[in-house]
Amino acid sequence: MRFPFLGFALTLASVPLTTTAQQYPNRAIRMFIPFTAGSAADIIARALEPAMRERLGQPLVIDNRGGAGGNIAAELTAKSPADGYSLLMATIGTQAINVSLYSKLNYHPQKDFTPITLVGDSPNAMVINPVVPVKTVKDFVALAKSKPGVLNYGSSGAGTTVHLAGELFSVMTSTKMVHVPFKGAAESLTALISGETDLQFASLSSAIPLIKSGRLRALAITSPRRSPSIPELATLAELGLTGYEAVAWFGIVGPANLPANLVATLNKATLDSVGQQDVKARLFNAGVEVRTMGPEEFARYTETEIQKWAKVVKASGARAG
Repeated sequence: MRFPFLGFALTLASVPLTTTAQQYPNRAIRMFIPFTAGSAADIIARALEPAMRERLGQPLVIDNRGGAGGNIAAELTAKSPADGYSLLMATIGTQAINVSLYSKLNYHPQKDFTPITLVGDSPNAMVINPVVPVKTVKDFVALAKSKPGVLNYGSSGAGTTVHLAGELFSVMTSTKMVHVPFKGAAESLTALISGETDLQFASLSSAIPLIKSGRLRALAITSPRRSPSIPELATLAELGLTGYEAVAWFGIVGPANLPANLVATLNKATLDSVGQQDVKARLFNAGVEVRTMGPEEFARYTETEIQKWAKVVKASGARAG
């Protein structure tokens, strides 16, 4: 007996399945980074890449698209196909601050993305020039209130988390200080060390060497919990500013409507990767503490952050275009 369809069936079996039917992923995944090489977002992505490649069976192509406070990379991701091959190393700026800071965005931080997981955060240290005659947060607040508009604080640029951490502090303590923006973290810290500015909410990784050398005096940390990098430094919440939290956080998102099975695959690969000791060590050395959330929790967290920073941006009057 002849089977006329057998050869046809065998031929079909040898044809590669379509992308949608194939096991995900079957090719490299592009991860857009909203800042330049060497930035915290870039360091995190590169620390994750080897472990995620091992778990996914495909490499992460790191694509740095800096500019416009992270908006360029965010827009590219938002406009990419929802197939799991374009991701964003999201930041507090792209997902929570910029929507209030910029008069026009070509994406919406909630409607145009699918949250996958929070990865970690990087707290700031409240540091002052040692010549400022205070040793505690309480004393600094008293000094600022006695000299409204006299004390100043530097930042790495208007609208950055370093800037808005200072604005949040001013709002919560009812103090008035002058904001002095610089072109970057290096310039702002140099100004603080030289005495050009009095205060800065500096990234922890940048501040620790300067604290230990005595060039800066640390008063507190901006995270809701103490950092293992400098556990003796109390949080602002511990020191009386209940509810104060200003950390630069990072997570992974994809375009809107990313299928649930792809979200689950990426979430698991990321959580497994950040759980590796070598990955944790690389992040720790960069001043980033691992903190993860599932997609739903990450979405809720983003919403609360949008609301919080909208109030701070409004109070500060900060605009970035």
